[in-house]
Amino acid sequence: MHLRPGGGGPAGQTGGVPPSRRRSALLATDLQDLSLLRRAAPALTAIVVVSLADYLSGQDRYLAPLMVVVPSVAALTLRPRELLAVCFLGLMALLGLSRYDQVDNLADSRFLYGAMVSYVAVTALSAGIAELRMRRAAAFAAVSSVAEAAQRALLRQPEPVVGPLRLAVRYVSAADAARIGGDLYSVLDTPYGTRVLVGDVRGKGLGAVQTAAVVLGAFREAAYDEESLPAVAGRIEASVQRHVPDGEFTTAVFAAFGEPGSVDLLHRGHVPPLRVHADGSSEVVDFADPWVPLGLGHLVPGQPRPTAVPFGPQDVLVLCTDGVIEARGARGGEFYPLSERAGPLVRDGWRSLAHLDAAVARLYADLLAHTGGELGDDALLLLVTRPGSGAGE
Repeated sequence: MHLRPGGGGPAGQTGGVPPSRRRSALLATDLQDLSLLRRAAPALTAIVVVSLADYLSGQDRYLAPLMVVVPSVAALTLRPRELLAVCFLGLMALLGLSRYDQVDNLADSRFLYGAMVSYVAVTALSAGIAELRMRRAAAFAAVSSVAEAAQRALLRQPEPVVGPLRLAVRYVSAADAARIGGDLYSVLDTPYGTRVLVGDVRGKGLGAVQTAAVVLGAFREAAYDEESLPAVAGRIEASVQRHVPDGEFTTAVFAAFGEPGSVDLLHRGHVPPLRVHADGSSEVVDFADPWVPLGLGHLVPGQPRPTAVPFGPQDVLVLCTDGVIEARGARGGEFYPLSERAGPLVRDGWRSLAHLDAAVARLYADLLAHTGGELGDDALLLLVTRPGSGAGE
């Protein structure tokens, strides 16, 4: 599982992956972020186990050749030079056990070819395997970093303040090791008010990223050109029909913030938003006209209609994807009760940017606590407030 930066970070950080992140990806991929002692522990344990087994079995049993397992174990976690150093310790243990078992006559070809040559040969082969493992890990880390850079470029993180809105985001992609997920979001300040899109592409991997690129690209154009939310959604629907394979769809919810006091919401098969008040009470938005996801609009007649929802300066709008509400509990496997837990956790988010970012951090931490620390799917949390003219920063 991999955390994307939260709200409040500079926009310039969302383009490429910094060198430090690429190095971290490599280290984590090949376990090199662990200390040498922890990585060497399996091989050192094998040396100790074989030594004790030979010693405790007495001099009439020669178990020292079992030390040949040490290079194989070391090849799983150590670098080639580290492997040679640990295997040298194993070799010293092998010689010591041979002396203890009184089979240390180097002139005896049975010892020379049976134990020594085997151990040295397996050590050399294991060093080569360790080098190959590290090269493959470096290639995988490079692909992983490129995938993350591509998604960072696609999901241009908005500033913490866009138009009259304050924002805080937590986005986690847990679908695969390449850090590519299907969740998407965008916030734009347009001539027709500030508009928000949160969506979830069916499927994962590169196909999901391609579909997300189509949806986000169409939204970034249509949001500035079209006066109404249904027209914006219609433009995106047309782009999806042209550029996305048949059967693929994207659930989405649109929000338009025009005059203070309310927000217009348009539902396209997505998780309904949650409105939280300053007293901690909350309610799930009930859409008057829910509609099918983007990409399936040709299957039904007519056009969706937006729903106007009261939205005051002390309210927090919680938008998310199904990776949040479908997150399973670590014990009973129950879904995460967002509507029950979000109110007390985010009710103070309207007070300032710092309060809002702290609120999304608390909500995300509660989600992780519910699942036992890991998420099985992509998860997006977007908190939105519209402060009054006298609100502090």
